[in-house]
Amino acid sequence: RESWMDGSGLEVGLQLLKSQVFSRPASAVSPPRFTSVKPAKEEVLNCLQGAGAEKCKQRAALQMTLEQKVFGQHLASQVVLKALSAHARDKQPRKPLVMSFHGWTGTGKSFVSKIIAHNLYQHPEARRRFVHQFDAVLHFPHAEHIKQYKEQLQSWIRGNVSICPRTLFIFSEMDQMPHGLIDSIMPYLSHHEAINGVYYGKAIFLFLNNAGGDEITEVVLDQWRRQKGREDISLTDFQSLLSAEIFSNRNSGFWNSKVIQKNLVDYFIPFMPLEYKHVKKCIQEELRYQGHQEDEDLVARIALAMSDYPSKERLYSSKGCKTVPSKVNLNM
Repeated sequence: RESWMDGSGLEVGLQLLKSQVFSRPASAVSPPRFTSVKPAKEEVLNCLQGAGAEKCKQRAALQMTLEQKVFGQHLASQVVLKALSAHARDKQPRKPLVMSFHGWTGTGKSFVSKIIAHNLYQHPEARRRFVHQFDAVLHFPHAEHIKQYKEQLQSWIRGNVSICPRTLFIFSEMDQMPHGLIDSIMPYLSHHEAINGVYYGKAIFLFLNNAGGDEITEVVLDQWRRQKGREDISLTDFQSLLSAEIFSNRNSGFWNSKVIQKNLVDYFIPFMPLEYKHVKKCIQEELRYQGHQEDEDLVARIALAMSDYPSKERLYSSKGCKTVPSKVNLNM
């Protein structure tokens, strides 16, 4: 399992661990190339090659990976595939692609963001240069430093997009994001030809949230109670629900956010709770990864123990597939 988040995308975090206040030397926060100096030709070339001209092959590869490796998330997989494909086809998008992933822990939000990163940039070095992950707990731990965070976040995004227009930014643990911080990047998510000479339309922003997970589960559970399949649920069943939830939820990084008010999130994507059959697939994958032979009795036993919600029906795993590796290790 490649550590795809190492490198430039987490340089901020490494410095944070040293300072604990997200403060870095000015030269590190805003390197010369982030201001008026043009990016090196080889950097631009690597960006263009990484984002690839062979869009048809990329789409087919993405579709195959989502179908084979993402379990129980037909709706999320469909929307992600269509959204990325449409954005890639547009030679001059009017705004960046902005997607917000919602659901319980272990349902695949981080995993799908990793798949997207690998699809955009197959080469590890390209991912280190052009994929940037921000963890709210790691990178923005102190609410009293929000002004500093805003300045540095703006600088980081502006500088990296000036080097590679099709840069991918991933914000995880949005539930822990200091209130108001995400509004600092609102101009970069809007409809603009360019801001101070930098064009943001080809960039991609992913926001990963646990907020909305309970509401998603209730929709899926209600579908089950009406004896209908989860595959019959459509995206429209969730869009307004999730938008309203994260805007009004004080534990959301989007609480009272102008990003939501201005409708700058293109897709609110639900990650549904995982059923027994989905958890079984996760366990089977983990056994293969660890080099063990598949033991159907073991798989069934672990999956059954992980299916714990609601307490009476025990239809879903409240932790998704998050704890599958440790469960497998414990039983081997």
